Amino acid sequence: MKIRRRIIDYSRGNNLHHFWRLYRLQKKAGDEGMIHDILTFLLSRCAHRHGGYIGPDTVIKNHLSLPHGLHGVFISRYAQIGENCCIYQNVTIGEVNRKAPVIGNDCLIGAGAVIIGDIKIGSHVKIGAGAVVNTNVPDNYTVVSQPMRMIKGEE
Repeated sequence: MKIRRRIIDYSRGNNLHHFWRLYRLQKKAGDEGMIHDILTFLLSRCAHRHGGYIGPDTVIKNHLSLPHGLHGVFISRYAQIGENCCIYQNVTIGEVNRKAPVIGNDCLIGAGAVIIGDIKIGSHVKIGAGAVVNTNVPDNYTVVSQPMRMIKGEE
């Protein structure tokens, strides 16, 4: 990567390289001990610097794409996110009574969407910008508007 691109990404807060490195180290450290606690603290501070929050116990499988960085993204510590998901800015994945959404593989979550509660979002689901989701969504559906509407996608 060219130095100019690195400077621009760093100034915008989009350079999440160190954040993901800390995230992987924290997961490898296990749940006990001082190293885990220190890494959790550093991870929280790094996320705060980028303007978002990803809980220390959040399960993220493989690759998570954040095209606009961590700006305004809140992901509950109890959430589970599948492989190759894309989350835009100002998304909230929240919990109710310590139960958070389980999001399937290859999902796209638009800007400003709110996903909350003990629900399951299927694979290949698209959630439109500004949608509020509080019920289960099957595979290959698109969720739009308020109140929520589900549109069956192509298979």
